[in-house]
Amino acid sequence: MARTSPAVAGWELMLRLREQAKRRGVSPKEIVNALDVSQQYWSLLGKGKGLLTEEKLRKLLDLLDFEADEQEELLELRMVAKGRGWQSEYSGLFHDELMRYYGLEDGAQTIRSWECAVIPGLLQTEDYVRALMSAITATGRPTEAEQRVRARLRRQARLDEPEALRLSVVIGQAALMQQVGGPEVQRQQLVHLLELADEYADTLDLRVIPFDAQGSIAAMNTSTFHLLDFVSPRLPTVGWVEAALFVQVVEDSRRVAELEFLYNRVHTIALGREDSLRLIDKTARRIG
Repeated sequence: MARTSPAVAGWELMLRLREQAKRRGVSPKEIVNALDVSQQYWSLLGKGKGLLTEEKLRKLLDLLDFEADEQEELLELRMVAKGRGWQSEYSGLFHDELMRYYGLEDGAQTIRSWECAVIPGLLQTEDYVRALMSAITATGRPTEAEQRVRARLRRQARLDEPEALRLSVVIGQAALMQQVGGPEVQRQQLVHLLELADEYADTLDLRVIPFDAQGSIAAMNTSTFHLLDFVSPRLPTVGWVEAALFVQVVEDSRRVAELEFLYNRVHTIALGREDSLRLIDKTARRIG
């Protein structure tokens, strides 16, 4: 099985079960009766909370009339889904929606990102992360801020794995100018971006939208968002939308299509890769 994560494996398992039930005309009521579980429990499984026992899964596979080879695939997905993703260590720190996103991100093959005012989390230096977390941690507790720093740095491990994550990132010029943590932290962050672009030349496409870009991004009123794609052809693209007081995993196909349209717009408006890197370098030198 290609690289995935427990969260993605569990999501694919439930998605394929629901799709097969729809094809076979088996209602949720029939399923919960056959498995002797509650409707609420079945609903929670669909939201990635919990996992069917192997016995109940086998019973459901027979009920839904899966072919033998696909039954084995789904049982294997269940075994992967039983694992603990790295983010489980931080379950007391992050809310459920963010935990789910981290699980999906860990199992993604490609991510397309738009950030207007800050450097994307997967590309941040430790000092930049620490400055951000110290500023936004509601409790003001240094230990919580440090936990958030460690979690963000742990996310970045995906860049170095054999099946490396592929990133296509568009940022606004404001993200280069905003001095998070002060001028030296910001300068080092920009130098880090240049180093990453060189180190991951085959898997990182980094673009910048300058202030004088033709085609206003202000009129698009876009918040931070990401689009995640996966190795399995059975899995659709999902989105992640993030604003100051709102975050959400987006699965609705129409909303995902809207995010893809916006991403294509900002990618078209942005400078090319080499011009973007020159702008980053020029900004870093000015700060220095």
